[in-house]
Amino acid sequence: MSTHNHPYHLVEKSPWPMTAAVGAMSITMGGIKLFHANDPTLITMGLIIMLLTMFQWWRDVTREGTHQGLHTLKVIVGLKWGMILFIVSEVFFFISFFWAFFHSSLTPTLETGSMWPPQSIIPFNPFQIPLLNTAILLSSGITVTWAHHSLMSSNHTQATQALTITIILGVYFTILQAFEYFEAPFTIADSVYGSTFFVATGFHGLHVIIGTSFLSVCLFRHILFHYSPHHHFGFEAAAWYWHFVDVVWLFLYISIYWWGG
Repeated sequence: MSTHNHPYHLVEKSPWPMTAAVGAMSITMGGIKLFHANDPTLITMGLIIMLLTMFQWWRDVTREGTHQGLHTLKVIVGLKWGMILFIVSEVFFFISFFWAFFHSSLTPTLETGSMWPPQSIIPFNPFQIPLLNTAILLSSGITVTWAHHSLMSSNHTQATQALTITIILGVYFTILQAFEYFEAPFTIADSVYGSTFFVATGFHGLHVIIGTSFLSVCLFRHILFHYSPHHHFGFEAAAWYWHFVDVVWLFLYISIYWWGG
């Protein structure tokens, strides 16, 4: 149908869900092969497939929303609810990690020496790198809000500057997290403390990388004038996601680094 009389977006057929599934499976199986056989071939192929899929899928969505005018007000409402439900699912994803941590820490067993942190585990000092990372993420939350308000005020220059600073802070956080992991006095195999610590903080670090990528795409689109003060849900969704990442880190810092250590 070349014309229609409704405000909804009926998407065209696309190969990208299939290629994304192939890429995700290749990354998963490639990770197992890398760990057990020290062979990075499959995971490298999976990452290439996933990156190419991301680029082309985002290109198609950008065309639909920016150039073809398919993201009407009705469609944007649906996209907003989709993003809200996605963030809710992410909240429950992290709740499972906090549940495991508090279950183990509030009732330490004989295997952990009936104490928390377990015997022989040296936890991180919460007032060193973790506190710096907290300041970085809180600052990035301020700058992404600054970018959002600048965009709504048609201040293109300030929105670009604020979004660039947010991305730099996200990259800085990731570098510090990697340095912390490199210097860690315990591993993921060291008791339930090590497993809950690295799984919870590691998945949060992955979400920071995803959020930084999300904001980088938004910066590129903003530079190309894809956003207007009244039509910029792509950026708004990225800002929501980034605030979610900030809040999760506050809970991680307070419970795992400060109280749990």
